[in-house]
Amino acid sequence: MLARIEGGMAGGSAADDLISAVIVDDHVAIVAGVRYWCERAVPPIRVVDAGGRLANVWTGPGADADVVVLDPELVPGDPGFHELRRLVGSGRRVIVYAQHFDRPAAIRCVDLGALAYVTKRDGQEHIVAAIRAAAQGLSYCVPNRPDAHRADRPADRPRPSPRELEVLRAWFGTTSKDLVAVKLNITVKTVDTYITRVRVKYANAGRAAPTKSELLSRALEDGLITVTELDHP
Repeated sequence: MLARIEGGMAGGSAADDLISAVIVDDHVAIVAGVRYWCERAVPPIRVVDAGGRLANVWTGPGADADVVVLDPELVPGDPGFHELRRLVGSGRRVIVYAQHFDRPAAIRCVDLGALAYVTKRDGQEHIVAAIRAAAQGLSYCVPNRPDAHRADRPADRPRPSPRELEVLRAWFGTTSKDLVAVKLNITVKTVDTYITRVRVKYANAGRAAPTKSELLSRALEDGLITVTELDHP
């Protein structure tokens, strides 16, 4: 599995499996531009306009969108971090769509679980590719830019979010993702999303873990889970 996609038009779903994205931005022209690019992509991407209202990500058509495209400056005094944390915590796949590139903010967003940090200056190619990647649970990096997925952190020790760790530990202590979903009161798709995010973080750190046993070994090596926890799930 490719853990990260860089540059170019990323491959998307089959034509009969249309990707959808909800965009949360209060600039009408930005929304219209992203919708135009996405609807003319091959295959096309369906775009839902949240009308600049965060609530519309949780209700109506926006609630079922595969990807959330979020302007981090939408909430005055809170550059999107609270809402980003909330979205990621619920299992949503989020792309941060910022006005300018801010490296500390980009690193923060990625640490919180954003799958891409794209700016409005990056153009059609990158926002479309980022949406396609995110729909598959993959991260995307704009080429020739400092990589927020690797910068300023230990090279080989990923930092899963608390919710990712909770799902990971529950999965290691049971035989199936279905049981994890029941235990944590979430969907199997959400369970898979969290596990995929952890795999992506390990692959980006150069320690790919494509199987459950390999991921368990990585988690034990890094102290994310202990043998005692495995004996007493």
